[in-house]
Amino acid sequence: MAGVQRRTVLAAIGGTAALAGAAASGAPGGGTARAAESTGTRGAAPPVTGRRVAGRSRRAAPARPDDDRIAALLERMTVEEKLGQLQQLSWAFATGPGNPDNKKVEEAARAGRLGSVLNMFGAKDSNRLQRIAVEKSRLGIPLLFGLDVIHGCLTTFPIPLAQAASFDPAVTERDGAVSAKEARSNGVHWTFSPMMDVTREPRWGRIAESCGEDPYLTAEFAAAKVRGYQGEDLAAADRVAACAKHFAAYGGAEGGRDYNTVDVSESRLRNLYLPPFQAALDAGAATVMAAFNTVGGVPAHGHSHLLTEILKEEWEFDGVVVSDWNGVRELIAHGFAADAADAARLSLNAGLDLEMVSTTLADHGEQLLQEGRIPQERLDDAVTRVLRLKSDLGLFDQPYVSESQAVEAPSRQARAAAREAAARSMVLLKNDQGTLPLDRAAAGIAVVGPFADSADLLGTWTFPGAQKKFRSGKVLDAVRAAARGAEVTYARGVDPAGKDTSGIDEAVAAAEAAEVTIVVVGEAPAISGEAAVRSDLGLPGAQEKLITAIAETGRPFVVVLVNGRPLTIGDWLDRAPAVLEAWHPGIEAGHAIADVLFGTVAPGGKLPASFPRSVGQIPVHYNHESSGRPYAADNKYTSKYLDLPPGPQFPFGHGLSYTTFAVGEPRLSTTRIDAGALRGGDTVEVAVDVRNTGKRAGDEVVQLYVHDLAASITQPVRRLRGFRRVTLRPGKSRTVRFRLGAGDLGFWTNDPKGELRIEPGPIDVYAGNSSTTKAKATLTIG
Repeated sequence: MAGVQRRTVLAAIGGTAALAGAAASGAPGGGTARAAESTGTRGAAPPVTGRRVAGRSRRAAPARPDDDRIAALLERMTVEEKLGQLQQLSWAFATGPGNPDNKKVEEAARAGRLGSVLNMFGAKDSNRLQRIAVEKSRLGIPLLFGLDVIHGCLTTFPIPLAQAASFDPAVTERDGAVSAKEARSNGVHWTFSPMMDVTREPRWGRIAESCGEDPYLTAEFAAAKVRGYQGEDLAAADRVAACAKHFAAYGGAEGGRDYNTVDVSESRLRNLYLPPFQAALDAGAATVMAAFNTVGGVPAHGHSHLLTEILKEEWEFDGVVVSDWNGVRELIAHGFAADAADAARLSLNAGLDLEMVSTTLADHGEQLLQEGRIPQERLDDAVTRVLRLKSDLGLFDQPYVSESQAVEAPSRQARAAAREAAARSMVLLKNDQGTLPLDRAAAGIAVVGPFADSADLLGTWTFPGAQKKFRSGKVLDAVRAAARGAEVTYARGVDPAGKDTSGIDEAVAAAEAAEVTIVVVGEAPAISGEAAVRSDLGLPGAQEKLITAIAETGRPFVVVLVNGRPLTIGDWLDRAPAVLEAWHPGIEAGHAIADVLFGTVAPGGKLPASFPRSVGQIPVHYNHESSGRPYAADNKYTSKYLDLPPGPQFPFGHGLSYTTFAVGEPRLSTTRIDAGALRGGDTVEVAVDVRNTGKRAGDEVVQLYVHDLAASITQPVRRLRGFRRVTLRPGKSRTVRFRLGAGDLGFWTNDPKGELRIEPGPIDVYAGNSSTTKAKATLTIG
């Protein structure tokens, strides 16, 4: 513990803070489809009133023990100090206190004009800056330290898109818990994660941070990540506050270009983009981040319908709404605000509480208040939200962290969790004639490709120090360790950009001399993530030429893809006996890939986003609406491309195993239910049998979809409403049970006030192992 006598603001105004930690709870509303035996899934779907479900949520809470003290503190604060609490500045931790910008951060903290600091990491440095705020400023209000901890801190887990491919929310919950422990021990209180932008746009680099194209899957993972980060008590020494981002519809950016326009109807906003945010808040997410994009012509940072009417009034969110980096000032570039003062006015009045990096509120807030352009009540509400978050985190009682207990490197247990998560996230796209798993006793194995000997497989948005200190394990090294003495040869073939092809002949020679070849190709992490939009989704450069050359040897081979987005897979797919989608797997990349290749772990992941055949086919997603002329092979005048087969290369939910499974038809507890009963909370049970029909143990993901055949607003041809990953030994079976309620069988209308409508008529209920399943039963709503 830092050996300094601290001064707390709450003690100064009468006693120490007794933190509440828990929010209001209540009975859930309409049922949601879920496996009866599953754990770690989110609560019930929103009831038909439009209010989100109560639970461990941050909706308007009853009086808490610290409310009076915070109110008393608010009365003592000057306007300048209040505005300071709404300011977050960035710390350049690579250069330390001597950096001129860092000096400004220290000056603001000493003057009590700073509420939060971005990019602060390290117990010693965070304690040093915290002492300035707590012991040198007039009121001693502690600082809130935030950092982008996206898929791991010191221990890098697979990218979020990969984690979603596990179809197992426990994977992402474990990531959140490990990350929170490592981050909090180094002074971090707040992470800007999970990102829950549903997207149908693989060109968008930030699809790597997302959970793909489905709102239900994204919602389940968003809630699990929040639970992992926050646990039961934000004040605990191994927990951090989560941030649901980006609010809202950022994944719909036109052309997949970052920061671009989104034009969306109210019904699509509520049915596609908002459900993951509701789930995250129901799980207790402490904060929400505004999106960079416009929604219906209004930038999200100034969108009162989103930030106030939906988030704070309809959903009763009482947490903090933070801007994205410089997002308030960017209202000017959007053409929405006339100048910085106008940007401050528009954002605060729309419902934003805390400004990241730009300083429009700090610079102009006092004058805006004097002129009546921002209300005193709105200013005080924003400050109160920030102070409550600090109180929930226990910062008024314990602003410092133990420097002797700071986590400085990934632990053995953390690495094991990352390795398991990576293997569990991989998707077997193709496996002709049982090419995989590989024989450890093979006479010779060639490992080729630009990423075979690469330690750069962590993925986008990693902790900066991890790229140098805690790099990913290499596939080549792991194959050598796993192959039990077999001769393993290596040749790069081409560089990661596919420009230098001088090594292809060497790779071919290695393949010809080996019993089997592992070809590791894909994308460098630098070309996925934020500001990394691609117009071409094929393998970069001449990587396909390498695969073709290996195929022409006539020797067995497997292609391992390491990438941050769905790719368009070229003609080489027909010639590749086996293809494993490994994504960017994180710190244990090599070992996890070897675990799957050699069968230590049986692949069981499924695609969280469709793989298009061509960029020209985008958007292509399973949950599309039907046109008046749906595709028909024998009719020219239907919806299709002349030069492409219908549908994606690989659909949502696709993924093979080393064994085989039979998934039975869904059985309904009733074939008819009254709409009024659904509104009252009744549900329909769906039972699905799954059996391992193969010769080895493996995992299957049972997936449940619904289709409303006739509705007042055209519905998707399929909507995922439940999933369950099960492990079965050969010959064994299990019955998985789901429940369908109002939130699963209804849909949101275009009413801006929010109406979940349940209409009479037939609904097909599908069950299977991908979104293309045909097995169904029909439920009629009366």
